[in-house]
Amino acid sequence: GMVNKDGKKMSKSLGNVVSPEEILEKYGADTARLFILFAAPPEKELDWSDAGVEGSFRFLNRVWRLVYEFHEKYGNSQDAVTVRTKDDKQLNYRLNATIKKVTEDIESLKFNTAIAAMMALVNDIYATASINKAEYRTLVMLLNPFAPHLTEEIYEICGFGGVLNEQKWPVYDETLCVDETVEIVVQINGKVKTKLNVSVNADKDSVLEQAKNEPKIADAVAGKTLVKQIYVQNKLVNFVVK
Repeated sequence: GMVNKDGKKMSKSLGNVVSPEEILEKYGADTARLFILFAAPPEKELDWSDAGVEGSFRFLNRVWRLVYEFHEKYGNSQDAVTVRTKDDKQLNYRLNATIKKVTEDIESLKFNTAIAAMMALVNDIYATASINKAEYRTLVMLLNPFAPHLTEEIYEICGFGGVLNEQKWPVYDETLCVDETVEIVVQINGKVKTKLNVSVNADKDSVLEQAKNEPKIADAVAGKTLVKQIYVQNKLVNFVVK
């Protein structure tokens, strides 16, 4: 597709061309490459966005900062940690689902959604403040086609062994690609107050109890009369109060 900037086709005659040299100097080749692949599918028009470039740069920096997390936990140890604890079940799901998503999206040239999946995975890694050697290696390998220079550097620094682009592509476990939790909205008198992660197909009583204990809900219903409790499985809870 065409590349647009400020709502117009990017061209020298319009004076709205972005200099590749400036982008490479400020952000590096991997950021430019990642942004272009993330901004739009290959067949669609791409709207150039300076904020989008900044966002891609921040994402790559977040991946790079995990190098320090890795060394803090493992130093130069070559012992791979391959089994997560029960508390990290959601991250285990996200990792396998991301491998599957990126693999399938690369094959179908959906590079933008593949990158979005990796961004979501990195968000989860930071949210749990936890990553092991096997997981970090997998993340770096998935990102390699999109940011080859950065990922090769990380691969060498962490001592994963060999040259990254000569390694076998990560394999996912299909049984771990099914999310066992679902996010539902919690409402009071039809107005959304918060969201809640619950087990898929959890029983009504346990979900209602969990929702009531949410701070925002507990504060909102304090001193009021609970008229009705509505639970739509895997979708929402609504407390009717007066």
